[in-house]
Amino acid sequence: MTAERKSDTRQELLEAAAALISDAPGQDVPLRAICDRVGVKLPTLYHFFGSKEGLLTAVVEYGFASYLALKEAAEPSGDPVEDIRRGWDAHVRFGLDHAGFYALMYGQVTPHRRPDAAAAPYAALLRLCREAEAQGRLAVPAAAAADHVLAANVGVTLFLITAAEPDLALADQVRDATIAAITGLPGAVGAGSTGRADLARQLLHVLAGAEKELGQHEVALLRHWLATLAGADPA
Repeated sequence: MTAERKSDTRQELLEAAAALISDAPGQDVPLRAICDRVGVKLPTLYHFFGSKEGLLTAVVEYGFASYLALKEAAEPSGDPVEDIRRGWDAHVRFGLDHAGFYALMYGQVTPHRRPDAAAAPYAALLRLCREAEAQGRLAVPAAAAADHVLAANVGVTLFLITAAEPDLALADQVRDATIAAITGLPGAVGAGSTGRADLARQLLHVLAGAEKELGQHEVALLRHWLATLAGADPA
């Protein structure tokens, strides 16, 4: 068997396992069923993955890679908070469309350990949070904001997967509440320095995409002033 054919067979086994697991959420998928779909024998599967645990680890990595590819294919809006919102929606859709291996990715956990493959999607979320923080648009540090978003996003997605009928309105409500919490936008703006900081943070959100109307240099200057009032380092 050539190296290219070996690579093809391994990928076919991986994709077959992912498809069967996704089609049967929460059920044990026999290894023979995976082999039968590809047209190989069990020793071939063991040759590539070593064990059932090795196969499941590879499926988790495959799931995270597929999810990351979906995120990277999305066109950035230019507004980090809007992109966090869109990323949340993409995360929920991915989980509902691939419930079986989403449950492996986020539902089957080992205490004090996350899959190595989870690092890249988290890094992408953290980058957006840091961009929002640099614009003075977060009420919490960027790392805390990323943790809040991920925890809520995973929680609501697993909840919807196990629901008799997924309630997408619930996902939207939790999303909006989470984004409101990390940006500090809810509530009336009061007097004094705290009130000014809250108002400045809200106005920073309004500035997203305003370059067309006001001009790039004008928006940059206004963003600088508002970020200073919001108590953040100017972007």
